[in-house]
Amino acid sequence: MLKIGDIEMKNPVVLAPMAGVCNSAFRLTVKEFGAGLVCAEMVSDKGIVYKNEKTMNMLYIDEREKPLSLQIFGGERETLVEAAKFVDQNTNADIIDINMGCPVPKITKCDAGAKWLLDPNKIYEMVSAVVAEVEKPVTVKMRMGWDEEHIYAVKNAQAVERAGGKAVSLHGRTRVQMYEGKANWDIIREVKQSVNIPIIGNGDVQTPQDAKRMLDETGVDGVMIGRAALGDPWMIYRTVQYLETGKLMGEPSVREKMDVCILHLDRLIALKNEDIAVREMRKHAAWYLKGVRGNARVRNAINECNTREHLVSLLTDLVIEVEEKEQSQAIVG
Repeated sequence: MLKIGDIEMKNPVVLAPMAGVCNSAFRLTVKEFGAGLVCAEMVSDKGIVYKNEKTMNMLYIDEREKPLSLQIFGGERETLVEAAKFVDQNTNADIIDINMGCPVPKITKCDAGAKWLLDPNKIYEMVSAVVAEVEKPVTVKMRMGWDEEHIYAVKNAQAVERAGGKAVSLHGRTRVQMYEGKANWDIIREVKQSVNIPIIGNGDVQTPQDAKRMLDETGVDGVMIGRAALGDPWMIYRTVQYLETGKLMGEPSVREKMDVCILHLDRLIALKNEDIAVREMRKHAAWYLKGVRGNARVRNAINECNTREHLVSLLTDLVIEVEEKEQSQAIVG
């Protein structure tokens, strides 16, 4: 079973910390589909230290989400440590995660995120400085390297372990790859064999079968699911069930998908207010609609939505339309 420090998960399936996505409304929805661990989207260390209102709101955690890992990022030791201490003492997060995988230039230019991948010594110094000041277990999320010429995944994971880090989540892509190309599971296996702390594998897990294959082929302790869960928390449920029973559960109906989409919307409204939530929900609704016949017209209409009533009406009308078509086809058949 996946165990990080003294925090034990019910299963090895982990929701990835996706920026702009993994707020409390999304995390709780995924948690209810069975995820062993959910990870919050990354928050700025300086935002925490200077008590930025938007940043502070991102620290909200519903007790029902736990166990939860809260991720911080930064490039300077002093502010990273201060932010970690605040999270440790003032939030109900179970785990403090340090981001060293984010590939976007505005993060790496601040010597944060994936920029750390070039310097195992900095990783040791920063992680050990945080570990020394907090009670909660400290983990790291990283990529396998900066580019093909600078793949220090083994050294970097060993530096995390030496510094007192309790686990590493490893994405099998370089910073240069971003989210393109194929994830390298061989390096994930190599890292797992080089350390004694838990390793959570990440990259190209798109089906329950992929999750099992990653666990079997690399020996990792946990498997992280990111983009495959967007609009599809059933991916989490189906993966947990497949790993536990070997049975592949069916896909949800359109009504089930839209019901959960509306639940997600209502949680987002409670979290942020209707205007912001509906605008943020447009992208999520498009993800929930993926694979639904006739969704292009509805997707376009959703992009003009500004109220809960309008969005719910569009989703409800689509369900009725799809079910009527299915019924008429069944009669003809």
